[in-house]
Amino acid sequence: MEQFIRVKGIAAPLMRINIDTDQIIPARFLVRTSKEGIGEGLFADWRKSADFILNRQPFEGAVVILADRNFGCGSSREAAPQALRDRGFRAVIAPSFGGIFYNNCFRNGIVPVEMPIENVRQIAGEMEASGGRSEVTVDLEALRVSTAGGLSFDFIVPSMMREMMLAGKDEIEMTLEKGERIHAFRLTDKARRPWAYALAPG
Repeated sequence: MEQFIRVKGIAAPLMRINIDTDQIIPARFLVRTSKEGIGEGLFADWRKSADFILNRQPFEGAVVILADRNFGCGSSREAAPQALRDRGFRAVIAPSFGGIFYNNCFRNGIVPVEMPIENVRQIAGEMEASGGRSEVTVDLEALRVSTAGGLSFDFIVPSMMREMMLAGKDEIEMTLEKGERIHAFRLTDKARRPWAYALAPG
């Protein structure tokens, strides 16, 4: 799992509601056998327009997306956060997310930041007013989003997901690190409830 402490860079205002996973990565790009290069299909249909924000400088180099509510809704394709990450994105800031997409983000090196729409619009306004020259910092360690223009907003994420990303370890690795504690619990519990372990190996 990819580690994340903080990221600082350009944020692209994509202030639309209900951006679903089929818009993020259309189904025709899902036939590849690996996630390498999957970012080629990111927002493929929208990129056909020269005016699409990710086709314009300096937003082509954005590392954060700003969006309206329900980002990542729709089908449960993990390719959506994979495509975002392959194109260099490390965070998405929106009022709400599709549930499966939200969880998949953490496992693919992206922090989904839930924030009131008023705050997201303030950040988007600063980005647009500066022509993309202002930068946003998403700090997972401090649980804070800040901008070069002086905006600062706290956010929360599930503590387990935060711990995993800060350590760069997935659920299995985090569980294996607690092996001694798990073994000690099993010994104590087995002495207290031997019937529960009658058919269990070990």
